[in-house]
Amino acid sequence: MPHTPVGQRNRKNAKSMRRVMTDAELKLWNELRAHRLMGLGFRRQAPIAGYIVDFACSSKKLIVEVDGSQHGEDEGVKKDAVRTARLEQDGWTILRFWNDDVLRDLDAVCTHIVIAAGLMREDAARRAQAIGRVS
Repeated sequence: MPHTPVGQRNRKNAKSMRRVMTDAELKLWNELRAHRLMGLGFRRQAPIAGYIVDFACSSKKLIVEVDGSQHGEDEGVKKDAVRTARLEQDGWTILRFWNDDVLRDLDAVCTHIVIAAGLMREDAARRAQAIGRVS
């Protein structure tokens, strides 16, 4: 995968965005930080391919975006589609959740992230292998 250089301006913007997170971003970050979610390592407000993404797990090429109401408007939808297409070109999988979903049902959001990362399949395979060894 090609690495896209990050400009100084994007780097500064990402750093300032880390200081001012929405309630939903903060709530999700408390679940993702320090490998708390099934050992997945996430960075927050990470500059990738000219964009600043909310959360990125490089090892699984997984991006998690937490969106407010502006993303439901026509212009927001168009911008998100362009952004998603660009990130997918570099092999990233993008998951989008509404702020409200994160605030009301964090467990479901985390489960969806784990499934998208492929950890449910890996965990099931390890269990099956362990059971096979015991029998």
